[in-house]
Amino acid sequence: MAERQNRSHKPSGRAPVGGLVRGMLYITLLLLLGAPAAFALSADEIIERMEENQTHPTSYIEGEMIITDRFGDRVSTFIAHTEGTDRFLVEFTSRDEEGQKVLRRDDDLYLYYPDARETIRLTGSALRDSLLGSDISYEDMTGGRGLADDYRFELLGEEEVDGRPTYKIELTARGTNVAYPKQIYWVDSEEFVMRKSEQYARAGRKLKVTEVLETMEQNEYTFPSRIRITDQTRRSSGTEMILTEVDIGIDLPRGIFSLDELTW
Repeated sequence: MAERQNRSHKPSGRAPVGGLVRGMLYITLLLLLGAPAAFALSADEIIERMEENQTHPTSYIEGEMIITDRFGDRVSTFIAHTEGTDRFLVEFTSRDEEGQKVLRRDDDLYLYYPDARETIRLTGSALRDSLLGSDISYEDMTGGRGLADDYRFELLGEEEVDGRPTYKIELTARGTNVAYPKQIYWVDSEEFVMRKSEQYARAGRKLKVTEVLETMEQNEYTFPSRIRITDQTRRSSGTEMILTEVDIGIDLPRGIFSLDELTW
């Protein structure tokens, strides 16, 4: 009996099962709760990385805009030059709109009509007019400063959009000088490119939806190259904007964003 009792009290060399389980649970909790805190990005950092990715020092673009309504599809082609977020010049090259231009300089937007040889500065309610009957308004083309100047950001969580992992971020306007008091962005959590956005009125009505259908990579930038915009307040089937050629970091013609050059 004594020998049996001695054997039963010999150390086995193994930790008690309960202690082992508790230890594993503790390590698991550290991994789940501690690691993300070290690597998580704030909503401000996500938006900043998206803007850095999608804003180019200079660029030359060729593309087309496909406008779909109850009468079918209509295609308008264009070329564009851009400089940062504050300056761009779009010139339409399709037959019906050939020579018509849209110039953005800082906070000002101008239209040029070749038939009348007339330049118009858009202000007030005219900014809400549609660009060539599309789902894009001139007001949509006026936002050029960093989003942080006009909006506060809140990270709502993470969701998949068309199979891609994204951060879902709510943008709330700081003031009244923006087209949309509230927006929601879905930003790719790996490529930091916008995958989808929704625009809302102050009362909460959804005004527009933008979906990124394709992206393009060039010079270490990843940016939308095919998007669909749908104006929720109109009876339309949407507008697609497709970039067919993009050159980033090029030398632009001198004075290309001047009013004098606009009428050339």
